Amino acid sequence: MEGVNTEGQWIIMMGFLVSLGIFFLAIIISQSTLVGQTTAEGVLEFPKNDIQDLRHDILQVENFERTNCPSGSGCPTLMGNISQEIEQISLYRKSALVHYTLSSWDCSGRRDVVIHYDNGVTVYDETTKIFYSC
Repeated sequence: MEGVNTEGQWIIMMGFLVSLGIFFLAIIISQSTLVGQTTAEGVLEFPKNDIQDLRHDILQVENFERTNCPSGSGCPTLMGNISQEIEQISLYRKSALVHYTLSSWDCSGRRDVVIHYDNGVTVYDETTKIFYSC
């Protein structure tokens, strides 16, 4: 009997293994692009500049109240109007719900500023402590 020639079977089997390897590499590469895209979208959707601008404006309002309002009065009407205007401007220009509160000064010269920002995708809450010595 003649010997069976198995070289053709090895060539076919190695070709099959190489094609499976290429297939798995293609799946891994396609998944990595999807992960990279969703990560980039998450970074782009985070409104960092909007939050920084809002925080800057609110701290300017706090500084205005501290320097221009007599101690104890707090200028409630003026500060209420400024608060409403900031909330409305954020809603109309950025489509974001903004709410902030300025606590009254305590005897140690400390004040809390609480900022809430929500644009439907990102919710941001911050409590800033401001110290001021008289």
